[in-house]
Amino acid sequence: MTEPARILVVGGGYVGMYTALRLQRQLRAELRAGDAEITVVTPEPYMTYQPFLPEAAAGSISPRHVVVPLRRVLDRCRIVIGEVLSVDHAKRTATLSTLATAEEGTGTVDLTYDELVIAPGSVSRTLPVPGLADHGIGFKTVEEAIGLRNHVIEQMDIASSTRDPAIRDAALTFVFVGGGYAGVEALAELEDMARYTARYYHNIKPEDLRWVLVEASDRILPEVGEEMGKYAIRELRGRNIDVRLETRLESCEDRIAVLSDGTRLPTRTVVWTAGVKPAPVLAATDLPLNERGRLRCTAELAVEGVAHAWAAGDAAAVPDVTSKAPGTECAPNAQHAVRQAKVLAENIAASLRGQPLKEYAHAYVGSVASLGLHQGVAHVYGRKLKGYPAWFMHRAYHLSRVPTFNRKARVLAEWTLSGLFKREIVSLGSLEHPRAEFELAAAPPPDHGDKPSS
Repeated sequence: MTEPARILVVGGGYVGMYTALRLQRQLRAELRAGDAEITVVTPEPYMTYQPFLPEAAAGSISPRHVVVPLRRVLDRCRIVIGEVLSVDHAKRTATLSTLATAEEGTGTVDLTYDELVIAPGSVSRTLPVPGLADHGIGFKTVEEAIGLRNHVIEQMDIASSTRDPAIRDAALTFVFVGGGYAGVEALAELEDMARYTARYYHNIKPEDLRWVLVEASDRILPEVGEEMGKYAIRELRGRNIDVRLETRLESCEDRIAVLSDGTRLPTRTVVWTAGVKPAPVLAATDLPLNERGRLRCTAELAVEGVAHAWAAGDAAAVPDVTSKAPGTECAPNAQHAVRQAKVLAENIAASLRGQPLKEYAHAYVGSVASLGLHQGVAHVYGRKLKGYPAWFMHRAYHLSRVPTFNRKARVLAEWTLSGLFKREIVSLGSLEHPRAEFELAAAPPPDHGDKPSS
């Protein structure tokens, strides 16, 4: 090879990180000889293990142990912190902005490549609900998870100190929209935490807190099956959580959540977890998309009809070769993403060496979900579990999947310590505005006019 093979990985999430990590191993000799180079462009310098976000929000895991630093893990890759704005694959060029482009004032940067891996993940799928943009809270990033934890405890502080019953009721009402993994697990973990925290307030009882789950369909957690989904509803309702099925959020203007069944809930907390959609950059490429905006891919994880372009995870519509139903695609979840990344990296290495590619084939084995401390549901290999066994399986599975031994050890240590000591109930809301106190101290004193002469 006269010129090194330039591999560009767009995104540093599940697929991006695992693909680059596997490529480091597959192309070890080529990287050492200078025959290949791998560049990863990602908005954040870390990969977030999203299944642990609910526990990070509840304080069971430290936020820094939910993320994996890319520069440490991908030590043989070039990491560029920035955002790919568009891709012209016909010219093998990606246009991106970095942290430095704004400082330099030179505009965007064009990056050329030979092999392209599109793995930007997904973004929250929002609807034109009045007031949602102003008052809604997402739950896809570690920053949102920690911000939500701080917000919940802050609302309890407001309720504890206010003299206005209306403000107190609104502060203690928490509305979660979306009955999938993110919504159910986030609500269950935070309700568990808030119920425990209430014991340290002299004028707040656990029954004073109102938790509402709003789901547009007739079931929650569809991945664990109908029976386990019904059990989850019974479990949540047994904890005084108001589960509203076949109900939609119509508006949340003026801090009032209006539901499609006519209910009006004064609330200061609306958490939106009602699905995701492909990252916007996919629409800014010349690659083929399906009707849902995902890249059309082959079973080998190559972009359909396009040479030297690959994709997997949330961004890719990959045919499920294990399904008997024609036209079935792999679900866009972490279980497939991690396994697809392994095959994707191996196929890229095989392509560079002129070797045959292999198909991605993985039969869906089931799902697990946490419903708070010592509670969960699972449907794995046809077996249904609930309560403590399902919760234990949830923790064991995700501990095995979180990247690096370093993170596994730290998470296990935190779980062990949390079983021996009391929960932390501290709100660090100042983290969101760390310079606020200094700005106040540095501001010039107010002018009160001339002082009277003595």
